[in-house]
Amino acid sequence: MNPLPPAPDAAPIGRTIGREGSTRTDLVRVPRPELARRAVLERSRKRLVVAAGGFGLLFAVVGFRLADATLLSPAEPRRLAAMARLDTAPVEHLPGRGTIADRNGEILAVSLPVTALYANPQQIENPAEAARRLVRVLPQLDVERVTARLSGERQFAYIARALTPREQQAVNSLGIPGLYFQQAERRVYPQGRSAAHILGGVDVDGNGTAGVEKYFDERLRLRRGDQLRLAVDVRVQLALRDSVQRAITEFNGIGGTGILMDVQTGEVLGMVSLPDFDLAEPARIDNTPQSREEQAQNPRFNRATVGVYEPGSTFKLLTAAMALELGTVNVWGGYDASRPIRYGRFTINDFRGKNRWLALPEILAYSSNLASAHMAAAVGPPRHRDFMVRMGMGSRLPIELPETAVPLIPTPNGWREINTMTIGFGHGISVTPLHVVTGVAAIANGGILRAPTLMVREPGVPVEGTRVLSERTSDTMRRLMRLVVTEGSGKSADVPGYFVGGKTGTAQKTGPRGGYLENKRIAAFVGAFPMNAPRYALYVMVDEPKPNARSQGYATAGWVAAPAAGMVVRQVAPILGMAPETDRAAEIQASLAMPMQPGRPPAAARPAGAPPAGAAPARPAPATQPASSPTPQPPPPRAAPTAPTAAAPARAAEATRPGGEANRPAAAPPAGLREASLAPR
Repeated sequence: MNPLPPAPDAAPIGRTIGREGSTRTDLVRVPRPELARRAVLERSRKRLVVAAGGFGLLFAVVGFRLADATLLSPAEPRRLAAMARLDTAPVEHLPGRGTIADRNGEILAVSLPVTALYANPQQIENPAEAARRLVRVLPQLDVERVTARLSGERQFAYIARALTPREQQAVNSLGIPGLYFQQAERRVYPQGRSAAHILGGVDVDGNGTAGVEKYFDERLRLRRGDQLRLAVDVRVQLALRDSVQRAITEFNGIGGTGILMDVQTGEVLGMVSLPDFDLAEPARIDNTPQSREEQAQNPRFNRATVGVYEPGSTFKLLTAAMALELGTVNVWGGYDASRPIRYGRFTINDFRGKNRWLALPEILAYSSNLASAHMAAAVGPPRHRDFMVRMGMGSRLPIELPETAVPLIPTPNGWREINTMTIGFGHGISVTPLHVVTGVAAIANGGILRAPTLMVREPGVPVEGTRVLSERTSDTMRRLMRLVVTEGSGKSADVPGYFVGGKTGTAQKTGPRGGYLENKRIAAFVGAFPMNAPRYALYVMVDEPKPNARSQGYATAGWVAAPAAGMVVRQVAPILGMAPETDRAAEIQASLAMPMQPGRPPAAARPAGAPPAGAAPARPAPATQPASSPTPQPPPPRAAPTAPTAAAPARAAEATRPGGEANRPAAAPPAGLREASLAPR
C-alpha cells in the first residue's frame, strides 16, 4: 500500500523540529566610519592596479625599443644605410638664395642649409658659466663676447650662425636652458677669392653688399633656386689673377688689376683687382670717408671699376685713332718732335727722344709725348673732347656692378689747348682701367663701341653698339698696335703664334692736392690678340711698382706690365680654344707689317678726300706755343739734339729702357687741370 504524500506544512524529512536542532544566525551591525574606510581602501586598490598596469606597459615599450635597437635592428647598420642613401640621393631642401655660375656652369656662389644657435638671455641663469661651457665645445667663439650676448634684457641673441651636426650635438648635450637651434642658410663661394670683386659678397643676414650679389640682390632673393649665369670664365679668372699677382710680387707693388674682354660682344671673361678678400667673411658696411691712401690699402677697393688713374701712354692709341679718323694725319705723315713745347710756365718734352720729325708709326713705337701733343693739338680742343666723350671717356660705364666711377675730365669750358696737348699723351684726364680696355676693344674690333657686360650673351645673337671709327681706321690701328709690340716698348708682351698688339703706359700718380708724386706710378699694358682677327682685349696694371735688379733699375710698363700681359695670353689663349698659328706666322705677320717710316703713296692711290701729304690742316699756333707745332711737311733733316730742360734730370730716374716709352708727363698740368686729375676718389 502506497504512503500518502506529506502535508504542505509538514517538516522536511530527516530533520527535527525544535530548539535543539535549529541553526542560529547572528546579525552584525557595521559602523559608518568603518564603511567609509573600506571604500577608501577599495578605491586605492583600484588606482594601484591602474598605475601598475601603466608602469608595466611603459616598461614593456622600453624593453621592446631596447630589444629593437640592440637585437632586432641595431642602430649602427641603420646609420650606415642612411649614409649610403645620402651618397646616392641628395637630400631635398627648400631652395635658398639663387646660385651664381660662370659661363661654363661652374658654381661661383651657392646657399647651403645650416643650423644656427641662438639664445634667450632672459632664460640664462648664469651667463658667464654658460659662456665658458659653450666655448669648450665651440672653440671658435670668444668667451667675453658670448657672455655679453647671454646677458641683458633682450629675448634673442645669435651665438653662432652655422653649426656642423657634430657641433649641434655637442651644444645640445650641454643641456643649458635658454639655448635654441634654428634652420638658416650660409652663402658659400667654392672658387674662393678668384672672383671676389665681381661677386662682392653678402652680409650675415644674406643680403648682397657689393658686386653682382648687390646689383642682382632682388632677383637672387625672390627667384629662389634660380641661377644667375655670368660671362666670367673661372679658368681665365684664375690665370689672370695669378699673372697679375706675380707681377705685383716681383716689383713689390701695392696692388694691381687685370681685365680680359671679348671685343665683339663686350663680355668680361675675367676681371681681377688685387689685393682681394675672403668672400667667406661677411662684409661690414663702413661709411666712414677714406683717404686715397686708405682706399688703395682696402682689399675691397675695386681698382678695375672704381680706381681712376691717368692712363699715360696707353691713351696715345686713342689720340692716333682720332687723328686718323678725322683726317688730320695718316700713316706716312707725322709731327716734329725735335724741340720741347713750352706753354706758359709748363714744358712738354720727351725723355731720350729722337729729336727729329717722327712718322705716325714712330710716334707710337717710340711713345713720343711731343708728337702726340702736336697730333692732338692739330685736332683742336672741341673735336678732341667730343671724340673722347664718344669713346665713352666722359661718363660712367653701364656694367652690372654698383661700384663704378665717373671719369675725371675737364668741362667743356675748361678744356683748353694745354688740356688737349697733355691728354693727347694720357695726362690731365683720369679714367678707370675698364674705360681704357673698352675703348681699345672698339679700336681693334672694327670701330664699334660696345658696353662691357658681366652677363653671358647668347652665341650668334648680334650685339648692338655705336660706330666710333671706320673699319679703315681700325685696320690701320691694328697694324700700329702690332708694331708697338714687335718694335716698341711692348716687346715683352709678344707670344709666338698669337700676334699680340697694344701699347704700354707708365704714368705718375697724382697727390691729394693735385701735384705728381715722386716714385709713385702705375705701369699698364693694354692691347688685343690676335691682331689679324682680334677676339679679346686685355688690360694689365700694377700700382706703384718698384725697380728690381732684373729690370735694370726701371719700373716702367715695358718691364712690369708687358711681361705680365704676355703671361696672361700664354695661359688663357689655350683655355679659350685658341691654338697658336705658328705655321702661318710669317704670312700673318706680313699682312700686319707696318714700316716705321711708310712711303707716301702716289696721288692717284690716295683715297678720295684724303688730305695731301697726310698733314694737318693749317692752324694758327698759339702765341705761347713754339713754331715747331704740327707740321705738314715731309721729314726735315735731322735736327741736332736740344739741350734738356731743367726738369730733365729729375725725369731721367723715371724713364723706360732705351727706345721705350716716355713714362711720365714732362710738364705738370695747370692748376685747374690738376684738380680734374685726382685719382682715385
